[in-house]
Amino acid sequence: MKKLINDPRHVVREMLEGAVARTPGQVLLSDENVVAQRDADGARFVAPISGGGAGHEPAHAGYVGAGMLAAAVAGDVFTSPSVDAVLAALRAVGGDAGAVLIVKNYTGDRLNFGLAAEIARAEGIPVEIVTVADDVALRDTVPRDRRRGIAGTVLVHKVAGAAAAAGKHVADVAALARRAVEGLGSMGVALGSCTVPAVGHPGFELGHDEIEYGLGIHGEPGVRRGRIDTCDVLVAGMLEPIVADLHLARGQRVALLVNGLGATPPMELDIVLRSALGWLRERGIDVVRAWSGSQLTALDMPGCSLSVMKVDDELLALLDAPTDAPSWPRGGAVNTDPIRHMPPKAVTDEPDGVPSPVGLRMRDAAAAAANALVAAEDELTELDGKAGDGDLGASMRRGSEAVLALGDGAWRSPEHALRAMADAMRRAIGGSSGPFYATALTRAARELAGKDEPSARDWHTAFVAAIQAIGELGGAKPGDRTMLDALHPAAQALGRELEAGRPLSLMLAAMVEAASEGAEATAAMEARAGRASYLGERAAGIPDGGAVAVTVWLGAIASSF
Repeated sequence: MKKLINDPRHVVREMLEGAVARTPGQVLLSDENVVAQRDADGARFVAPISGGGAGHEPAHAGYVGAGMLAAAVAGDVFTSPSVDAVLAALRAVGGDAGAVLIVKNYTGDRLNFGLAAEIARAEGIPVEIVTVADDVALRDTVPRDRRRGIAGTVLVHKVAGAAAAAGKHVADVAALARRAVEGLGSMGVALGSCTVPAVGHPGFELGHDEIEYGLGIHGEPGVRRGRIDTCDVLVAGMLEPIVADLHLARGQRVALLVNGLGATPPMELDIVLRSALGWLRERGIDVVRAWSGSQLTALDMPGCSLSVMKVDDELLALLDAPTDAPSWPRGGAVNTDPIRHMPPKAVTDEPDGVPSPVGLRMRDAAAAAANALVAAEDELTELDGKAGDGDLGASMRRGSEAVLALGDGAWRSPEHALRAMADAMRRAIGGSSGPFYATALTRAARELAGKDEPSARDWHTAFVAAIQAIGELGGAKPGDRTMLDALHPAAQALGRELEAGRPLSLMLAAMVEAASEGAEATAAMEARAGRASYLGERAAGIPDGGAVAVTVWLGAIASSF
């Protein structure tokens, strides 16, 4: 187990101390794991209170703030807080206006929050209980009132908090929260388990291509196991039972929450959001608010859940009401016109043009180089993964496919061919490879402008100019462990062979040999440019992927003649 903790027995208290330290509007009770609003006024405003076991961060303490929860109670990891802890929260922030306990539907939570409510009522604090049971994965397994409470609870927190901040009576706050619960459905999917600090190993094991549908939020398995699939398919599998359970009809307004379970990056959550919006809109369901982020997690579990809540004008206003709770995601407005359509780009490749004889030879050589790079994708990816970011193979494949797709008009002259390849690679390749190759090809095209039948010396001049352009753009020099360490010796070898009057086949062979030797030599070089320079001695013994890529396409060009 690798976790940034001290003693597993103290993780909850130390976590809460850290969270409150960065939130001036909160306080942590000295004798219980309860986070409360610093200025809570239980005499004037209803106090919404929630909580549960730790491990769901930022829930529940992250939702303590004006306009949301008045207090949050934390138990041990995945363990209900005690009656005394809940009672301490009620006494700290509850008062004449009363309190609303928002409880996720687990036996321990219901018992402990319920008993604390009874004691508080006996002490004169009006208390209402709202139970959240939004997990539709259990719709065919248990009665509705026995379902688990999961991530949709966060939306109920917001509704109750805004209603309380508006000065509503305790019964009215509870009624609005219950209305939110009645129109709420959630379902999750896990790509793996989580590790409880006190246990030290994952709660369950999944195969590399397996997922769990309908999991809870305590590291327990789901209702069924299935195969990993595309995001669109997984999202449909979660939304179908939610929509059926809520009886959502066309035109129904809803709020959508895409919730990460702890180890899912924002990139993937926004892809899920995109899929969910598209699926719901196709069915005429009007998504008027949407959020994505890790709002109620299960420690470090990879996966997500979707929550859909019916809204009307009143509930929507409560979701939109201001709050200073640190973890409420804010915003939520849905962009109904997200794509700006740009005017057509200028086309440098004229598909109806006629290739010149030189252009045809260039097309054959370029095709050979491109196909060789596609075939070498795995090799380049592995090399780059050891001393870079691992994207070189895919980048070279995308650039190669773009070159292979060029029409006849691109090959009507050497200058046009080089510019067309530069444009294709620039558009197809992100990162550093695209700009380097596009710059080199553009500089070479400039050298060959107006030369429909370039001589060998013209090609050498263009090659040298291209290499200089790469050095100027990236600031690297031969010896810095980059692609220049293959390109520079190749250009030198071509120059020597030209001076000696060698035939084309020997010139090309000498270039390939020099490039290969240069690429091999990079394994012993200290990286002074590119991502490998960040690794220091850890990159030793590994040839530079960019230099190896040069040997791949240069060798293919030589073999094509």
